[in-house]
Amino acid sequence: MKVLIKKAKIINAGSPHHLKQRDILVIDGVITKIGKIDEAADQIIKGKELYVSTGFMDLRTFSKEPGQEAMETLESLSRAAAKGGYSDLLIMPNTDPVIQSKGVINYLKNSSKLTQVNFHAAAAVTLDNKGESFTEMWDLHEAGALAFTDGTKPLWNSDILYKSLQYLYPRKALLMNRPEEPALAMFGQMHEGVTSTHMGTKGIPSEAEEIMIMRDLKLLEYADFESERPLLHFSCVSTASGLARIRKAKQKGLPVSCDIAAHQLAFTDEDLGGFDTNLKVSPPFRSKKDIKALQKGIEDGTIDAIVSDHNPLDEEHKNMEFDLAEFGVIGLQTAFAAALTYSGLQVENLIPLFTESPRNLLEMTQPLINENVEANLTVLDAAQTFIFTEDMIESKSKNSPFIGKELKGKILATFNKRMHTL
Repeated sequence: MKVLIKKAKIINAGSPHHLKQRDILVIDGVITKIGKIDEAADQIIKGKELYVSTGFMDLRTFSKEPGQEAMETLESLSRAAAKGGYSDLLIMPNTDPVIQSKGVINYLKNSSKLTQVNFHAAAAVTLDNKGESFTEMWDLHEAGALAFTDGTKPLWNSDILYKSLQYLYPRKALLMNRPEEPALAMFGQMHEGVTSTHMGTKGIPSEAEEIMIMRDLKLLEYADFESERPLLHFSCVSTASGLARIRKAKQKGLPVSCDIAAHQLAFTDEDLGGFDTNLKVSPPFRSKKDIKALQKGIEDGTIDAIVSDHNPLDEEHKNMEFDLAEFGVIGLQTAFAAALTYSGLQVENLIPLFTESPRNLLEMTQPLINENVEANLTVLDAAQTFIFTEDMIESKSKNSPFIGKELKGKILATFNKRMHTL
C-alpha cells in the first residue's frame, strides 16, 4: 500500500523536519520519502491545515477486557484509539482480574501483537485496588509495567503512598494518583456548587481534590528525593485550587507532573441540569473559573499531558437514574478535537501534550519522523470541523458527551506497526 500525505506540517521535536511543511510517502508502513513528492499513490491525504505528528500516547485508558468484554474488547478499543489518532495506550489496572500479576501484563503484551495499537500496563499499587496491601511492584516493573496506580481509586492511605514513593524511586517508575479525598467525595454525584444545590444532588467539593494534592505534595517533599524526572503524577486534575498547588510545587523543584482529561475543557457543572448521565464523570465537571485555570495551566506548562480518560460503559450502567449511574465517558475518538476546540491553544503547542510529553513521563523511546523509518504517525486537519455522531463510535459502548457536538480538528489517518487507519 502506497500512501502520500501532501503538504503537512511536521510536529516532531527530534526530527530534522520539525515545524517544516513537507510531503510524506509511506509504502507498506515505512516512510520512504519526505520532501516535495509528485508521484502516484494508492491513497492521497490532503487537508486545508494538515499536520503530521507521531502517534498519540494516552496516559489514562480503561479497558474492559479482561473481565467485562460486553462493554469493550481490546479489539474495539484498538479501533477507537486508531480513529482518535492513538498508537499507544496506558491501560489502567481496574480490569478483572486486576493488573497485579505478570500474567495480565503478558496478556496485554500478546494482545498488542494482533492490533494496530500498543497496549502498555499501569499496574496496581495495592492488591485489588483496595488501598490496603502492596502488590509486588518490583516484579511487575520487571514484567513490563510502565507506571503504578490504583486507577479509579485514590491512594487514600498516606503510609501506602509514602512507602510507594520510596519503593519505586530506585526503579525510577512513575507513581500516579487520582487526587480525591474519598471521605469528602463520598456519595457525591457532581461538582458541589449552586447547580448541585438547585438539583438537590450531593456535590463533590473542590476541596476533596485540593486536600489530596496538598497531602501528596507534603509527603513528596518529606521524602526529599533528588530527581530530574517526575516521581509523582496527578491524574485528571480538575480544579483551579488543585492546579495552583501543583504549579507552586513545580516552582519549588518538586519532581511532580499532572494531566487533565480533554473533556474537562468542554463542560461545566451547569451542563448537568438535564441529568444527562453521559455528563457524569469523575472528577466531575467543575465551574467556568476552573476551566479558565486549566486553560492557563496548559499555556504555562503546569499541565504535562492531556488524556482521554476513556471509560466505556454500557446502557445497564448509564441509562438509569442519575444518582445510580456509573461515572465515566468514552474519549479516545474525541480527545484531540475536544482539546483543540476548547483549549484555545495553537496546534503546534497542543500536539506535544498528546505525543512527546506522555512518553517522556514514562521514559519511553520517542518515535521519529524521518526517511527509512517505520511509520508511527497521526495525520490531522486542524481546520476541518465535524459533528460527532453515534454511528462514528468504534467503541462497543456509546457513553460520549460529545454526540451531536461540533468539534474542530479531524484525525484523518493513523499509522503504526505497518498498519494504518483512515
